[in-house]
Amino acid sequence: MTAGDEGRSKGAGSTLAERLNHLFAHMHPAGAPYTNAFVADEISAGTGEYGGVRVTEQYLSMLRNGRRTNPSPELLRALAKFFAVPVGYLLGDLSQPQAARVEEEVRFLAAMRDQRVRAIALRSVGLPPEVQESLTTIISQFRQQMNLPADPPDQGGERRAE
Repeated sequence: MTAGDEGRSKGAGSTLAERLNHLFAHMHPAGAPYTNAFVADEISAGTGEYGGVRVTEQYLSMLRNGRRTNPSPELLRALAKFFAVPVGYLLGDLSQPQAARVEEEVRFLAAMRDQRVRAIALRSVGLPPEVQESLTTIISQFRQQMNLPADPPDQGGERRAE
């Protein structure tokens, strides 16, 4: 990925390889990202959780490097289930706002793997909205003092409660 691609959505308009690599890089538990072997073993485990799909480490590698671009619908469903994203994300069928929403959720989950970020978020639970807004302002001031962007990279606008 080049520096110019940093803000680009991985959904609409990107390749399957880019979307898969984005998920591998960001959708994993604390520690190291998933390997092709781990994902292939989980999906092919035979428990039926992923519809009985079989996939090899080598085939996942080919999908991720763009040498294979047309996996079966069953494999796409299994990969989407594994990474907890809509299958339309992998197909590139989501609208730009839908793809951005999926990516926002991916970034959120990745941020929540950081124990310090999680601690800050959890400590703000239950505080009045005006105090939470003050904390947001303080964090923005720290980011500015450290010459960081106002919002973390790839973050969209303010998220409202739904």
